Amino acid sequence: MMRSFISIIGCVLLALWYAGCSESDTTAGIEIGNPEIAQSLKLTADFSIDYSDAKPIALAKAAAEDEKVVIDTFHLTLMNVYSYSSFYTFGIAKDADGGIQLWPYEDDPAAVLPISFTEGALVKEAFEHINLKYGGVLKEIRVNFEVNRKDGVNSIYGRIRQDGKEIPFVYELNNIQNFYLFYHSLQIDIQESSVNLSVAFRVHRFVDGLDLALAKVGEDGVIRFSKTENTELWKSLNQRFLPSFQALRFKYTDARGVEDSGYVDDVWNVVSGKKNLNYITNGNFSDGGTDWVFHMQYNGFADTAIVKEKDAKVMRVRVTRGGDYSYSVQLLHENIPVDVGATYKFVFTIWSDVEGEITARLGKSTYYEVTNGFQEHVKVTTSGKSFEIEFTPNETDPNARLDLNLGKSERTFWIKDVQLIRIK
Repeated sequence: MMRSFISIIGCVLLALWYAGCSESDTTAGIEIGNPEIAQSLKLTADFSIDYSDAKPIALAKAAAEDEKVVIDTFHLTLMNVYSYSSFYTFGIAKDADGGIQLWPYEDDPAAVLPISFTEGALVKEAFEHINLKYGGVLKEIRVNFEVNRKDGVNSIYGRIRQDGKEIPFVYELNNIQNFYLFYHSLQIDIQESSVNLSVAFRVHRFVDGLDLALAKVGEDGVIRFSKTENTELWKSLNQRFLPSFQALRFKYTDARGVEDSGYVDDVWNVVSGKKNLNYITNGNFSDGGTDWVFHMQYNGFADTAIVKEKDAKVMRVRVTRGGDYSYSVQLLHENIPVDVGATYKFVFTIWSDVEGEITARLGKSTYYEVTNGFQEHVKVTTSGKSFEIEFTPNETDPNARLDLNLGKSERTFWIKDVQLIRIK
């Protein structure tokens, strides 16, 4: 996805621009109002046990004959499902910090759903009235579980193979009352008319590296991991339990009522990416305005088009009414994962028919008015110029947003080769 950043040679003057560039798409980006995901977007979810080698984003794998640990019974109670999106309604951007409850429905608010991970549950009918349309940019889906006290299933049951024998085990789940799993948009399978969420529990992630041969077998021939039996191993399994789900992050309430949260490190490492990876999808506009949001507010008005410059594509933004603020006209890119311990470089090329400043910034996903990394006032000239801004985020954020604020005055911009790269 990386390519060297090259300064623009052609189209220095406006006359040369018209000679060398041509329009290819006059409906780039999301022109006004709500960015629509689809006319109707149904949700399904599958719940499974995964015996693969703890790969963070992969299809679930069934148990092999020589698995050292096999889970036979694992039940939880699904309490609710929420979506988190960014919205651009009534001309003003806003973010639903609390999310939107997708299930249970308003007419049955007390509904719960028993889930068997070991039987491989596919939830479709129970979610048949969910519609993710809403006109938002989807960031995360959250599922909330409670240990299945209603059916008396408070433990995970399975078998451990030792010295050619299969020894049954019970892992007590009473250290946690309930928990939330958050799945990033990159983990969600979004089709034209449906979304599928895969909730997998990874056995190798749960038990690999633990010396289960140290576990004491009870008089009844069963290994129990609990507060009173094999306590140290039970504590280790408690620490591994939530990170064994294939989610990006989690929150939970423990047995004492204390709340805590964390990231699943291997999944976060995949979502947050490696060095030299461009986090701006479609930063070269080869796919038109896909993954970009074009937003107008506070008396700003503009239009966009994708135009060709030699073999490259360029986003043209024609501001016909500047509006009250620089952010009255915005070109935005959502869902950028940034890590507080990393250093990034934002690079892009821009020019205009009228010289003047714009603002480029990275905002927090939960409150876009708070800068998380950089805010720079960039002087745009009539000749193509590449800008580089190096920054370190103030905090880890899986869904930061890039803002290019283009309002306040009437002019036309051309933008190309937008990149946000992790450099160390």
